[in-house]
Amino acid sequence: MSRSAHPAGPRYADVLPEGRSSTGTAPPADLNALDGKVWSRTVHRAPGGAVTVGGIEVTRLAEEFGTPAYFLDEADFRARCRAWADAFGRDADVFYAGKAFLSRALVRWLDEEGLNLDVCSGGELATALDAGMPAERIAFHGNNKSVEEIERAVAAGVGRIVLDSFQEIVRVAHIAQSLGRRQRVLIRVTVGVEAHTHEFIATAHEDQKFGLALAGGQAAEAVRRALRLDGLELAGIHSHIGSQIFDTSGFEVAAHRVVGLLKEVRDEHGVELSEIDLGGGLGIAYTSADDPREPHEIAKALSEIVGRECEAAGLRTPRISVEPGRAIVGPTAFTLYEVGTIKPLDGLRTYVSVDGGMSDNIRTALYDAEYSVALVSRASDAEPMLVRVVGKHCESGDIVVRDAFLPADLAPGDLVAVPATGAYCRSMASNYNHALRPPVVAVRDGGAKVIVRRETEDDLLRLDVG
Repeated sequence: MSRSAHPAGPRYADVLPEGRSSTGTAPPADLNALDGKVWSRTVHRAPGGAVTVGGIEVTRLAEEFGTPAYFLDEADFRARCRAWADAFGRDADVFYAGKAFLSRALVRWLDEEGLNLDVCSGGELATALDAGMPAERIAFHGNNKSVEEIERAVAAGVGRIVLDSFQEIVRVAHIAQSLGRRQRVLIRVTVGVEAHTHEFIATAHEDQKFGLALAGGQAAEAVRRALRLDGLELAGIHSHIGSQIFDTSGFEVAAHRVVGLLKEVRDEHGVELSEIDLGGGLGIAYTSADDPREPHEIAKALSEIVGRECEAAGLRTPRISVEPGRAIVGPTAFTLYEVGTIKPLDGLRTYVSVDGGMSDNIRTALYDAEYSVALVSRASDAEPMLVRVVGKHCESGDIVVRDAFLPADLAPGDLVAVPATGAYCRSMASNYNHALRPPVVAVRDGGAKVIVRRETEDDLLRLDVG
């Protein structure tokens, strides 16, 4: 990779004499270090200075597959699947949330590692079935499933359909009866808890499109209707309280309220529902400041919470399900970019433009998400430089990493990588500005293979029939 000189930009010591960035973050002691919390397990910096994943240098990967590209550490993904499965054991179910990222290869890995899968669209269901995931290990979510999607799910024999409205209760029951089936279902309830990172709100948070509210009796009425319909087998209750959660205290409040509903069902109908799905939303480390919990810690905490609540209510402990998506695939991938232009702004920061942007990672623009970034094609002893990594799209909000530090000798042609992009980056990627969506390349034990190919201009033009 060539390295062209560029005008000297603002250095850390010049711009931030107080020792902190505009976001309050000081530069790392060593810009060449890679935080194991943020990067996947097989990512290392080789003696020559370039970063490797699965034993392959990123410079070689860039030459073979181009940039931008997502590189997924297959060994790390499989290890995380096993860690979640082992943590919850045979008395619970772990459903990988396919919305985070889904491909046929990934579905096969999930199957081989013993995880279940939840899907929330006909396309995700088609991918799962085409890749050979046993239908009985699939759960189907969604607040507005079409008749065609429900028909396909019921006909395929999916293990669970999560009911999200009064209309859907009748719709699924009718379709199941018409197909001569009795469909196993859960009812999604809104429990009045909203949790994000270490904070949660335990008031009536019912103003959302998902679920049936506990407050006002909607959830209890949904149970009554589902129990009356011959086409449905009501197995339990589903709850989802938020995203990027590091603390289980919100789950404790949610479990208390869900178990309260289970007790009402037992008292009114003489039925003890056998399942409780606590959803997903469990967090990962995007930066060194994040501190997610390990799967075994989460499993222990959730099992104790549900067990304690059920004992207090005089109920048998139901089978627990969880739905980690981001927590499994998020840390396993990074996005590799080539630096294009570098623009120093005196007294502010340096803008580093890369060959991707909001079309391959919309999360920074959409959620104000924070990411890390590192120079990966070589090592550098240069002093830290405050940068904003931006994309090539025609939007001022096209930001990949809002505030970070990179070496002051960064130059066009260098490769930089943004870790923890396995979740929601490729799955939310777009063709904005007619950009071509990047490939997903699985890397393992010195080998690399494309599992989702790079789009081509022919792909774009094929859809244009004007």
